[in-house]
Amino acid sequence: MRRVAKLSAACIATAALALSATACGSTSSENGSDKSSSSSSDGGKGGVKIGLAFDVGGRGDRSFNDSAARGADKAKAEFKGSIKELTAKTSDTEADREQRLTDLADAGYNPIIGVGYAYATSMTKVAAKYPKVSFGIVDSVVDAKNVDSITFTEEQGSYLAGVAAALKSKKNHVGFIGGVDNPLIKKFEAGFVQGVKDTKPKVKVDTQYLSHGSDTSGFASPDKGKEAASGMLDNGADVIYSAAGSSGNGAIEAVSGVKGAWAIGVDSDQYNIPGLAKYKNSILTSMVKNVDVGVYDFIKSVHSGKPLTGVNNYSLAKGGVSLATSGGFIDDIKTQLDAAQKKIVDGDIKVKTTP
Repeated sequence: MRRVAKLSAACIATAALALSATACGSTSSENGSDKSSSSSSDGGKGGVKIGLAFDVGGRGDRSFNDSAARGADKAKAEFKGSIKELTAKTSDTEADREQRLTDLADAGYNPIIGVGYAYATSMTKVAAKYPKVSFGIVDSVVDAKNVDSITFTEEQGSYLAGVAAALKSKKNHVGFIGGVDNPLIKKFEAGFVQGVKDTKPKVKVDTQYLSHGSDTSGFASPDKGKEAASGMLDNGADVIYSAAGSSGNGAIEAVSGVKGAWAIGVDSDQYNIPGLAKYKNSILTSMVKNVDVGVYDFIKSVHSGKPLTGVNNYSLAKGGVSLATSGGFIDDIKTQLDAAQKKIVDGDIKVKTTP
């Protein structure tokens, strides 16, 4: 089993990918929040056949799913492979997710990546039925011999976002919008709030979640994101960080309409996303989560005949998470951000994973 320590070189070598890449081109997929979609792209014969089971929003969400897609696209191009994409619906049941993974395995795709924690239970079942297929899951842990669990220290990157928010807020009032109230998104909230409070204890932090429990619509409802952000802005916040998938695009739009306010993006470097170009001067930074690096590393390992397995955690120290510098809006606070990052990497700051 290849463990986390062996990932460092690969991660460092590819960590810059998400910081410079832009959103992938559109496909024939439908990316509505209540629609299932599929698309495929063929590569050369004999190349790796990549199966992607997207979370709600799918390719084109300008955030989490697009980051995973970039990693798969890079691997496809490098290894002359093909990609088959299937996208979740907000109404999905466990049986739907299990069927999606099974369909990819039956069609001969290997590796198969479940993009999002929601695939954990279904992947546990399907991976056991297809022991010769390599599976990868993003943002969750599946204990199986043929699964690579690709995880990130979201709380560490979010801490840095909190430092930036505190230093840039002129009203000493910031906000956090979470897509779904669950343990994963709580990591974003916990790190952000800690970073804000460690930097300026007097700064007020408003928190709002767009959906709860099994309702995943909070990851694919830009209108909800816009409404939540507008409410926070009206309440006096002038920096808003969203960890909400495509719903965060609505929050960014709301912030762009208020002079002096800033949005903090997530997962992808949203300043460089073409679909958000008209709002980019309001995007202070983005907490980049290099899902593309994890996905690419996994596909590469399968292609090389030595599949990654176990829990492979992409931390701040390994370039798994970072703050984007596009636009130059945080250049003036680089010294403080670098100091905070060093303390986290050195272990002087322990970032919480729960609020």
